[in-house]
Amino acid sequence: MRKQSPFSVLRWMSLAMLAIALGLLIFQLIVFSRLWADFPSGLSIGNIPVGRQNRQQAAQRILQVYSLPVELHYNDAIILLEPSTVNFEINIESMLAAAELERTRQPFWQAFWDYLWGSQQVTTNIPLAVSYSESRLRAYLNTEIAQRYDQAAVPPQPIPGTVQFQPGSQGTSLDIDRSVPLIDNALRSSTNRVVNLLLSRSNPSRPSFQNLDILLKQTIIDVNGYDGAVGIYVSDLQTGQETTFIYDNKDLVNTPPDLAFTASSTIKIPIMVSAFRRLGDRPNQDIAMSPEVVSNLDKMISRSDNNATDWIMENVIAAGRGPLLVSADMKTLGLEDTFIAGYFYSGAPMLNRFKTPANSRTDVTIERDPYSQTTAAEMGMLLEDIYQCATVSGGSLIAVFPGEITQSECQTMLDYMKNDRSPYLILAGLPDGTEVAHKHGWVIDQFGIIKDMSDAAVVYTKSGNYVLTVYLYHPRQLVFDTANKLVADISKAVYNYFNLPQR
Repeated sequence: MRKQSPFSVLRWMSLAMLAIALGLLIFQLIVFSRLWADFPSGLSIGNIPVGRQNRQQAAQRILQVYSLPVELHYNDAIILLEPSTVNFEINIESMLAAAELERTRQPFWQAFWDYLWGSQQVTTNIPLAVSYSESRLRAYLNTEIAQRYDQAAVPPQPIPGTVQFQPGSQGTSLDIDRSVPLIDNALRSSTNRVVNLLLSRSNPSRPSFQNLDILLKQTIIDVNGYDGAVGIYVSDLQTGQETTFIYDNKDLVNTPPDLAFTASSTIKIPIMVSAFRRLGDRPNQDIAMSPEVVSNLDKMISRSDNNATDWIMENVIAAGRGPLLVSADMKTLGLEDTFIAGYFYSGAPMLNRFKTPANSRTDVTIERDPYSQTTAAEMGMLLEDIYQCATVSGGSLIAVFPGEITQSECQTMLDYMKNDRSPYLILAGLPDGTEVAHKHGWVIDQFGIIKDMSDAAVVYTKSGNYVLTVYLYHPRQLVFDTANKLVADISKAVYNYFNLPQR
């Protein structure tokens, strides 16, 4: 038998291996040819991977993603914005054409060679090509969202039957200018299509003084059932707004003219002003701010000492004519309804009988002390003048008495009134620790009955300083505890107005 040569075996083995290699090459070529028709594996269009997808598949996926609605959040409300609403259009053909160029960037055989050797594919993203109408987006935000969901701030409102205000609430409004770029980004995003709309917040305004009037009327009539005469003056020391009104037997009294009340010890505020006008700011003057003057001023205001008050009028203002000069000073300031007609000591003669617009009206019957009278508004305006003088060196005191009353003197007046720490009336309605400069008073007649009660104060609070004056008269009797509660409730109502609760 003839033996096969080793060369023939090796030849056939080589031919077989070549055939196998050729077959594998042809197989890989067929596989790659199919892959070559699709986009390369590292390619994205508009940040959406389209590798190993054909044009139709890629277009369908892109349209599917970018046609999804954008989810808009307005607080807890969710609004779905369909892209078509704002004429959102995808330029799919231009992006597919750019993808085709990327696919054919390498020659076929070079790409096939890289495929055979497993070369890493380069990651490429075709930029998103879209357009939309910003004017339609803004119109949509305005008509479909802002007009539906924006809410105006709600100011606090008086709670019927109480001295409290119900809390106000913040207002919200859509900030369209700042929200449009966020929605633009979401429309162009393949993954983050949720937008928290940007809102502007507005704090509730303080209710008008008319609301305060309503609350005070409720306090006087509904809460306390008071049937006497009451005069109230409130002034916002930040804005200059003021309100004043008078009730008599639960009925509102028309003004002007104002209604005069017995001034009682609040008349010591005008006396103090007249005294400081004559003291000047010159400590070397014989009488100016001597220990005796300081002591008597403090006793007059903080302790409501009548002897000290007479001493000040007699020794600082004018011997024998002190009360008349105090009244003249008030008239010079434009406070024609405020006067003192005599000294405080028992049996003191009346130096003049004053007739004013406020004590001349006949529609309201009030028994007034002919020795000292004022109105809630005039005493409040005087306190406001002292405050403006002390804080900004302005107001009527500086203007009417130039060089005679100084800013430091006005601050000293307020300091004296801060020493009046009687825990009744206006102070009784304020939180502990509230700073108050005030002068209170009441008159007890020979039978031990109180018919007149008053308090005049500058109140300092974190939300604003204000002046409050309250004058009460009852033809029969003011029971102290009942009257004290009424004034405390009035004070609490005004404090609540200036320090309104917020939601």
